[in-house]
Amino acid sequence: MQRVLGIESSCDETGVALYDSERGLLGHEVHSQAEVHRKYGGVVPELASRDHLRRLLPLLKQLLERQGLARGDLDGVAYTAGPGLSGALLAGAAFARALAYGLEIPAVGVHHLEGHLLAPLLESPAPEFPYLALLVSGGHTQLVEVTRPGVYRLLGESLDDAVGEAFDKTARLLGLPYPGGAALARLAETGRPGRVRLPRPMTTRPGLDFSFSGLKTAALHAWRARAGTALERADLAREFVEAAVETLLIKCRLALRETGLRRLVAAGGVSANRQLRAGLAELAAELGVQVYCPRPEFCTDNGAMIALAGCLRLQAGCRQSLDFTVRARWPLPELESLGAPRAAAASEADGL
Repeated sequence: MQRVLGIESSCDETGVALYDSERGLLGHEVHSQAEVHRKYGGVVPELASRDHLRRLLPLLKQLLERQGLARGDLDGVAYTAGPGLSGALLAGAAFARALAYGLEIPAVGVHHLEGHLLAPLLESPAPEFPYLALLVSGGHTQLVEVTRPGVYRLLGESLDDAVGEAFDKTARLLGLPYPGGAALARLAETGRPGRVRLPRPMTTRPGLDFSFSGLKTAALHAWRARAGTALERADLAREFVEAAVETLLIKCRLALRETGLRRLVAAGGVSANRQLRAGLAELAAELGVQVYCPRPEFCTDNGAMIALAGCLRLQAGCRQSLDFTVRARWPLPELESLGAPRAAAASEADGL
């Protein structure tokens, strides 16, 4: 295996990338649909699917031209098979599988979260295995022990809202524009400390699970009760971000102590948050561990992480038949381990 094309279309970003098994990442392109969905205040699945179909071919052409390559120079195609929006996933999967068929090269479906878990390997220096991963995005908040590519142990996850979802809903409460999470984080940097106190949910209980619905509700009550106080939007935003980040750091500290791991990776869209990165740096200094974060463009959804994960799976013998499937819901523990890959015919039967 040498050059693998990665295609990401799980939600509202269309990403394509080329990964070389010997040279690493060659290049990547991403198109954001933020403008398409902004007037609706959130992602409209049908519009997302249609925009993926419009963007995939031009993005692929642009990517190949910038690398001085042609479609015939591809050796494999990887695409996001789930979890995500069904229509958006199908747009990318059908494009990828048709392209692979036409070029007579193998294709493989990739778990979106595996892409995020391995995204730090795109950087230099890359973390060595094993490591603890904090996966934080709009749809997921998880602590995962990463033994090696394809071998993951879920240690804890959110029992309700993901942290990114809580960011977005609180931003909407404060009247911030879509996409709300990033706007909330920027507003928080101008807030005054100590104007309100929000809970740090589940931090006094044993275990590594999270819960952010209560934090979101507490922010709602605080905002509704602001009459006669000096509380401003930026003040509440600051306390919300501090509460969310402190909660994540407390759980990371517990997970590091329980597992004995000395390397911590933060991945997913929320890992681009500057307050979280600053807190992780302080935690690393406190505990004497190493912390790794991908560059911001590899924290959000992108084709580079799919190309990398797909390259590893293709090298392990995974193949996708023409009878492909996508999975809107796909729990990480159900992902096939690369430690003992199945025969191609068996993996083709269920879409991986």
